[in-house]
Amino acid sequence: MADGKKSDLPVRAASAVAMIAVAGGALWLGGWFWTAFVVAVAAGVLLEWWGLVTKFVPALPLRAVWMLGGLIYVGLAATMFAALRSVPNPGALALLIAVILAVICTDVGAYFSGRTFGGPKIAPAISPSKTWAGLIGGMAGASFALVLATYPAEGLDDFGLKLVAGIVLAVVAQSGDFFESWMKRRAGVKDSSHLIPGHGGLFDRADGMLAVMFVIGLLASFNFAARG
Repeated sequence: MADGKKSDLPVRAASAVAMIAVAGGALWLGGWFWTAFVVAVAAGVLLEWWGLVTKFVPALPLRAVWMLGGLIYVGLAATMFAALRSVPNPGALALLIAVILAVICTDVGAYFSGRTFGGPKIAPAISPSKTWAGLIGGMAGASFALVLATYPAEGLDDFGLKLVAGIVLAVVAQSGDFFESWMKRRAGVKDSSHLIPGHGGLFDRADGMLAVMFVIGLLASFNFAARG
Protein backbone atom coordinates (compact mmCIF):
# COMPACT_ATOMS: atom_id res chain seq x y z
CA MET A 1 0.00 0.00 0.00
CA ALA A 2 2.81 2.41 0.88
CA ASP A 3 4.60 1.62 -2.40
CA GLY A 4 1.36 2.28 -4.27
CA LYS A 5 0.99 5.68 -2.64
CA LYS A 6 4.61 6.56 -3.43
CA SER A 7 4.26 5.50 -7.06
CA ASP A 8 1.10 7.59 -7.32
CA LEU A 9 2.77 10.72 -5.93
CA PRO A 10 4.21 12.03 -9.26
CA VAL A 11 0.81 11.70 -10.92
CA ARG A 12 -0.92 13.47 -8.03
CA ALA A 13 1.69 16.23 -8.03
CA ALA A 14 1.42 16.77 -11.78
CA SER A 15 -2.38 16.89 -11.58
CA ALA A 16 -2.22 19.36 -8.69
CA VAL A 17 0.13 21.67 -10.61
CA ALA A 18 -2.16 21.54 -13.66
CA MET A 19 -5.26 22.31 -11.56
CA ILE A 20 -3.56 25.24 -9.82
CA ALA A 21 -2.32 26.62 -13.16
CA VAL A 22 -5.75 26.45 -14.81
CA ALA A 23 -7.71 27.77 -11.82
CA GLY A 24 -5.14 30.46 -11.01
CA GLY A 25 -4.95 31.58 -14.63
CA ALA A 26 -8.73 31.85 -14.90
CA LEU A 27 -8.92 33.78 -11.61
CA TRP A 28 -6.19 36.18 -12.71
CA LEU A 29 -7.77 36.80 -16.14
CA GLY A 30 -11.24 37.22 -14.67
CA GLY A 31 -14.17 38.18 -16.89
CA TRP A 32 -15.48 35.47 -19.20
CA PHE A 33 -12.45 33.29 -18.55
CA TRP A 34 -13.35 32.98 -14.86
CA THR A 35 -17.07 32.64 -15.55
CA ALA A 36 -16.48 29.89 -18.12
CA PHE A 37 -14.15 28.09 -15.70
CA VAL A 38 -16.69 28.25 -12.86
CA VAL A 39 -19.54 27.07 -15.11
CA ALA A 40 -17.47 24.17 -16.44
CA VAL A 41 -16.45 23.03 -12.94
CA ALA A 42 -20.01 23.41 -11.63
CA ALA A 43 -21.39 21.36 -14.53
CA GLY A 44 -18.81 18.64 -13.88
CA VAL A 45 -19.61 18.57 -10.15
CA LEU A 46 -23.33 18.30 -10.90
CA LEU A 47 -22.75 15.36 -13.24
CA GLU A 48 -20.76 13.61 -10.50
CA TRP A 49 -23.42 14.50 -7.91
CA TRP A 50 -26.12 12.96 -10.09
CA GLY A 51 -23.95 9.92 -10.74
CA LEU A 52 -23.66 9.32 -6.99
CA VAL A 53 -27.36 9.94 -6.37
CA THR A 54 -28.43 7.39 -8.97
CA LYS A 55 -26.47 4.75 -7.08
CA PHE A 56 -28.19 5.18 -3.72
CA VAL A 57 -31.56 6.78 -4.57
CA PRO A 58 -32.99 4.36 -7.11
CA ALA A 59 -36.46 5.79 -7.67
CA LEU A 60 -38.54 8.91 -8.06
CA PRO A 61 -39.72 11.20 -6.49
CA LEU A 62 -36.91 11.16 -3.91
CA ARG A 63 -34.27 11.17 -6.63
CA ALA A 64 -35.79 14.35 -8.06
CA VAL A 65 -35.46 15.99 -4.64
CA TRP A 66 -31.76 15.10 -4.54
CA MET A 67 -31.28 16.40 -8.08
CA LEU A 68 -32.95 19.69 -7.17
CA GLY A 69 -30.88 19.88 -4.01
CA GLY A 70 -27.71 19.49 -6.07
CA LEU A 71 -28.76 22.29 -8.42
CA ILE A 72 -29.38 24.61 -5.48
CA TYR A 73 -26.25 23.63 -3.55
CA VAL A 74 -23.79 23.71 -6.45
CA GLY A 75 -25.61 26.52 -8.27
CA LEU A 76 -25.53 28.95 -5.34
CA ALA A 77 -21.88 28.19 -4.60
CA ALA A 78 -20.93 28.66 -8.27
CA THR A 79 -22.89 31.92 -8.42
CA MET A 80 -20.90 33.27 -5.48
CA PHE A 81 -17.62 32.19 -7.09
CA ALA A 82 -18.50 34.02 -10.30
CA ALA A 83 -20.01 37.08 -8.61
CA LEU A 84 -17.14 37.79 -6.22
CA ARG A 85 -14.72 37.95 -9.16
CA SER A 86 -17.05 39.96 -11.39
CA VAL A 87 -18.14 42.67 -8.92
CA PRO A 88 -16.13 45.87 -9.57
CA ASN A 89 -15.07 46.10 -5.96
CA PRO A 90 -11.55 45.22 -4.76
CA GLY A 91 -13.04 44.01 -1.48
CA ALA A 92 -15.04 41.29 -3.24
CA LEU A 93 -11.96 39.90 -5.00
CA ALA A 94 -9.98 40.11 -1.75
CA LEU A 95 -12.71 38.13 0.01
CA LEU A 96 -12.69 35.48 -2.72
CA ILE A 97 -8.92 35.07 -2.57
CA ALA A 98 -8.95 34.98 1.24
CA VAL A 99 -11.63 32.27 1.27
CA ILE A 100 -9.82 30.16 -1.32
CA LEU A 101 -6.56 30.39 0.61
CA ALA A 102 -8.34 29.62 3.88
CA VAL A 103 -9.99 26.47 2.48
CA ILE A 104 -6.68 25.29 1.02
CA CYS A 105 -4.96 25.90 4.36
CA THR A 106 -7.77 24.05 6.12
CA ASP A 107 -6.99 20.95 4.05
CA VAL A 108 -3.23 21.33 4.49
CA GLY A 109 -3.47 21.97 8.23
CA ALA A 110 -5.88 19.10 8.73
CA TYR A 111 -3.69 16.70 6.74
CA PHE A 112 -0.43 17.42 8.54
CA SER A 113 -1.98 17.75 11.98
CA GLY A 114 -3.93 14.51 11.55
CA ARG A 115 -0.86 12.67 10.28
CA THR A 116 1.33 14.03 13.07
CA PHE A 117 -0.93 13.62 16.09
CA GLY A 118 -3.54 11.07 15.03
CA GLY A 119 -5.92 10.44 17.87
CA PRO A 120 -9.69 9.89 17.99
CA LYS A 121 -11.66 9.86 14.75
CA ILE A 122 -14.52 12.29 14.22
CA ALA A 123 -16.84 9.98 12.27
CA PRO A 124 -15.01 6.78 11.27
CA ALA A 125 -18.09 5.28 9.63
CA ILE A 126 -18.16 8.16 7.14
CA SER A 127 -14.52 9.21 6.77
CA PRO A 128 -12.03 6.95 8.60
CA SER A 129 -9.07 9.29 8.10
CA LYS A 130 -10.57 12.42 9.68
CA THR A 131 -9.46 13.06 13.28
CA TRP A 132 -10.19 15.74 15.86
CA ALA A 133 -6.51 16.70 15.76
CA GLY A 134 -6.85 17.21 12.02
CA LEU A 135 -9.88 19.45 12.50
CA ILE A 136 -7.98 21.59 15.01
CA GLY A 137 -5.07 21.82 12.57
CA GLY A 138 -7.51 22.85 9.85
CA MET A 139 -8.93 25.57 12.08
CA ALA A 140 -5.43 26.88 12.75
CA GLY A 141 -4.60 26.79 9.04
CA ALA A 142 -7.76 28.66 8.03
CA SER A 143 -7.28 31.33 10.71
CA PHE A 144 -3.64 31.81 9.70
CA ALA A 145 -4.67 32.16 6.04
CA LEU A 146 -7.30 34.80 6.79
CA VAL A 147 -4.90 36.84 8.90
CA LEU A 148 -2.14 36.53 6.29
CA ALA A 149 -4.43 37.36 3.35
CA THR A 150 -5.73 40.54 4.97
CA TYR A 151 -2.50 41.66 6.66
CA PRO A 152 -1.18 43.91 3.82
CA ALA A 153 -4.34 46.04 3.89
CA GLU A 154 -5.53 45.70 7.48
CA GLY A 155 -2.54 44.64 9.56
CA LEU A 156 -3.70 42.92 12.73
CA ASP A 157 -7.01 44.78 12.92
CA ASP A 158 -9.88 42.52 14.02
CA PHE A 159 -7.39 39.74 14.74
CA GLY A 160 -9.77 37.93 17.09
CA LEU A 161 -12.63 38.14 14.60
CA LYS A 162 -10.44 36.62 11.88
CA LEU A 163 -9.47 33.77 14.18
CA VAL A 164 -13.12 33.03 14.88
CA ALA A 165 -13.97 33.33 11.17
CA GLY A 166 -11.17 30.86 10.39
CA ILE A 167 -12.53 28.36 12.91
CA VAL A 168 -16.05 28.62 11.49
CA LEU A 169 -14.78 28.40 7.91
CA ALA A 170 -12.75 25.27 8.70
CA VAL A 171 -15.76 23.59 10.30
CA VAL A 172 -17.94 24.39 7.28
CA ALA A 173 -15.27 23.16 4.85
CA GLN A 174 -14.80 19.92 6.79
CA SER A 175 -18.58 19.49 6.93
CA GLY A 176 -18.67 19.71 3.14
CA ASP A 177 -15.96 17.07 3.00
CA PHE A 178 -17.93 14.80 5.33
CA PHE A 179 -21.11 15.33 3.34
CA GLU A 180 -19.47 14.23 0.11
CA SER A 181 -17.83 11.28 1.88
CA TRP A 182 -21.26 10.25 3.17
CA MET A 183 -22.68 10.40 -0.36
CA LYS A 184 -19.83 8.25 -1.66
CA ARG A 185 -20.32 5.73 1.17
CA ARG A 186 -23.99 5.47 0.31
CA ALA A 187 -23.11 5.04 -3.37
CA GLY A 188 -20.42 2.46 -2.59
CA VAL A 189 -17.60 4.27 -4.41
CA LYS A 190 -14.21 5.66 -3.38
CA ASP A 191 -14.17 8.71 -5.67
CA SER A 192 -16.88 10.81 -7.28
CA SER A 193 -15.25 10.08 -10.67
CA HIS A 194 -11.84 9.34 -12.20
CA LEU A 195 -11.55 12.61 -14.10
CA ILE A 196 -8.42 13.92 -12.37
CA PRO A 197 -5.51 11.43 -12.27
CA GLY A 198 -4.55 10.68 -8.67
CA HIS A 199 -7.26 12.93 -7.22
CA GLY A 200 -10.61 11.43 -8.19
CA GLY A 201 -13.31 13.78 -9.41
CA LEU A 202 -14.14 17.46 -9.37
CA PHE A 203 -16.53 16.96 -6.45
CA ASP A 204 -13.70 15.30 -4.50
CA ARG A 205 -11.52 18.38 -4.97
CA ALA A 206 -14.20 21.04 -4.49
CA ASP A 207 -16.30 19.59 -1.65
CA GLY A 208 -15.04 21.90 1.10
CA MET A 209 -14.94 24.98 -1.14
CA LEU A 210 -18.51 24.36 -2.29
CA ALA A 211 -19.77 24.16 1.28
CA VAL A 212 -18.07 27.42 2.26
CA MET A 213 -19.31 29.29 -0.81
CA PHE A 214 -22.81 27.89 -0.34
CA VAL A 215 -22.92 29.25 3.22
CA ILE A 216 -21.55 32.61 2.05
CA GLY A 217 -24.25 32.63 -0.62
CA LEU A 218 -26.96 31.96 1.98
CA LEU A 219 -25.66 34.77 4.19
CA ALA A 220 -25.53 37.15 1.22
CA SER A 221 -29.09 36.19 0.24
CA PHE A 222 -30.41 36.75 3.76
CA ASN A 223 -28.60 40.09 3.95
CA PHE A 224 -30.06 41.17 0.61
CA ALA A 225 -33.56 40.12 1.67
CA ALA A 226 -33.23 41.98 4.96
CA ARG A 227 -32.21 45.18 3.20
CA GLY A 228 -35.02 44.81 0.71
